[in-house]
Amino acid sequence: MWAYESVFYQIYPLGFCGAPFENDGIAQNRIKKVADWIPHIKSLGANAVYFCPIFESDTHGYNTRDFFKTDCRLGALEDFKAVFASLHENGIKVVLDGVFNHVGRGFWAFRDVVKKRESSPYLNWFNINLSGNSNYNDNLWYEGWEGNYDLVKLNLRNPAVREHIFSAIKFWIDELDIDGLRLDVAYLLPHDFLRELRSRTSALKNDFFLLGEVLHASNNDIVNDSHLHSITNYSCYKGLYSSFNSMNMFEIIHSLTRLFGPEPWCQFRGTHLLSFVDNHDVSRIASVISNEHHLPLVYALMFAMPGIPCVYYGSEWGAKADKSQGDPALRPSFDAPVENSLTEYISRLSDAKTHSDALNYGSFKSILLTNSQCIFERRTDSERVLVAINAAPTPYEAHFDAQSGTAIDLITNTLHDFGGGSTLPPYSAFYWKTEHA
Repeated sequence: MWAYESVFYQIYPLGFCGAPFENDGIAQNRIKKVADWIPHIKSLGANAVYFCPIFESDTHGYNTRDFFKTDCRLGALEDFKAVFASLHENGIKVVLDGVFNHVGRGFWAFRDVVKKRESSPYLNWFNINLSGNSNYNDNLWYEGWEGNYDLVKLNLRNPAVREHIFSAIKFWIDELDIDGLRLDVAYLLPHDFLRELRSRTSALKNDFFLLGEVLHASNNDIVNDSHLHSITNYSCYKGLYSSFNSMNMFEIIHSLTRLFGPEPWCQFRGTHLLSFVDNHDVSRIASVISNEHHLPLVYALMFAMPGIPCVYYGSEWGAKADKSQGDPALRPSFDAPVENSLTEYISRLSDAKTHSDALNYGSFKSILLTNSQCIFERRTDSERVLVAINAAPTPYEAHFDAQSGTAIDLITNTLHDFGGGSTLPPYSAFYWKTEHA
């Protein structure tokens, strides 16, 4: 699967392109801005872009009005075709956000139900009680997503609803040649829906990637050959930053061992979850990390651990935003990408990851662990990589069995001689490719 060897770049298009929050109905080709960023995306080493919602919606994109239309605030279908063709020409895959659990109040079928009630052919597309009422005084009750009545829950048990969604997916594969879907709130989607989705999309396009948004790592029953290829790794998200903020590397290594370790009971051993240090729903990592020297180290750890690394636009140069400022603050429009030492460092991490069999597919094993340092091993039959992090402001003398005297540092492409151990400089990270043993 191509995604397992990829580095993802996440874009929230409505914010990225500076579209108004409310859908004003005014068509404008804002999506072309993405094409201007392709050189930056490539220089970062990303070879896949995950787009948050692009379909016609009421406001923020997750309240869909029509699965078959691009949002007029971003551009027409032809505008998207041009941008996605440019991405593909540059070797960059395209994954779209599939919001199939719920729709917006502006969704055409829901509007028909509100107007025609029991006479609407779409009454059973939703969970409706005509004897109740809603917060909007519709003279009917409907199920909203987690009690949010801006988001109308779809009845995915209804074959007509499923067929409508599957037809839309086929439309976007045919028209835009998309390479995958990220499924919003995948933890709420019925398992038989996910199985049918996998079967249908695999038949339409070979290696079509399915990623699910999951908040807890207990959903390993939907990552397999008949459901999803991957889910979001929220289980390690907190540990990635709080291990540095509290100088407690035991936290993240414990999480990684529990998920990917050598024991047969480890939940996700051999799978590829989506790794991230921030995204469109949480505070940016540069606003969370308490010591700026740790910012590159967080990325070094995220790229080296088992999974598919994903970088959120703007965070690669250290943009800041806090969740307390509201979601729009997390989803801004930048005039142009910024190139600095952090972007250059991330590009080296991307190169090391995408060209390493061990970092793409290797097992995970903790080698050395203290509050401020960690060394772990990624290994396949063909390659062995040691990953070392020193979060302390002082050098650390690490003694461990390297099983090889000489190694190549994949980040700097320089030789390293272990000699039974290594001195880790302050605030440092290394990926050492050793002789396989």
